[in-house]
Amino acid sequence: MSSEHPSIISHVSIGTNQYDKARPFYDAVLATLDIVAIMEHPGAVAYGRQYPEFWLCEPHDGQTASVGNGFHMGFIAANKEQVHKFHEAAIASGATCDGPPGPRPLYGEPYYGCFVRDLDGHKIEAAYWDTELSMKLNGY
Repeated sequence: MSSEHPSIISHVSIGTNQYDKARPFYDAVLATLDIVAIMEHPGAVAYGRQYPEFWLCEPHDGQTASVGNGFHMGFIAANKEQVHKFHEAAIASGATCDGPPGPRPLYGEPYYGCFVRDLDGHKIEAAYWDTELSMKLNGY
């Protein structure tokens, strides 16, 4: 098994109706998780750490972008501090809080995260999974 591409997803794209505002929003918010813009095309930008995994773009068909009910995108945080920085940057950049940073035992004791709604209403999350606690809970 190769660790070259640790993600199980090739990439995810979300649409925006306000690219000129959404681009700086995501630049600021994703920077808190050490995620950067890797490539860009007119009306589209791809973010990642090593390769493009998350695309923000104007819809290719020219229609209005819409928010998917039940869809949300979770970004991996390296620690709880990054979860807080992500939330703070998102709120400061115009997001709406949809769940402040903190533990959510429903998702498992090792989970710590936050949820916000971006400028278009997409639900995004920063999540930290405490692997040491997870191993202890599983007897390792």
